[in-house]
Amino acid sequence: MYKCIFFAGASFFCASALQAGTIEMDVNGLVCAFCAQGIEKTLRGFPATDGVVVSLEKKLVALATKPGQDIDDDALRKALTNAGYTVKAIRREQETLDEVRARVQARP
Repeated sequence: MYKCIFFAGASFFCASALQAGTIEMDVNGLVCAFCAQGIEKTLRGFPATDGVVVSLEKKLVALATKPGQDIDDDALRKALTNAGYTVKAIRREQETLDEVRARVQARP
């Protein structure tokens, strides 16, 4: 959902369109640091990628996109499936990549 702000002179901008988004994926098959490096390299191949976090323990891959850009779920699923992983779920979150990193590093 976009939150648009209108200014004098009928100009406006949509806040969520200007903010980078975070895409979280539950991924099976993550077993070692080599897996994490491979996934990060694969996802950085998308021009819209701004950053990647991989948690082997949580079986989570998080991807931040550049402001105003996106990566289609099907393209993400295909890239990870071709790399030998199974994508169980894809979610789009408002959390920053730093917040995701802190959350997955926190002990339960």
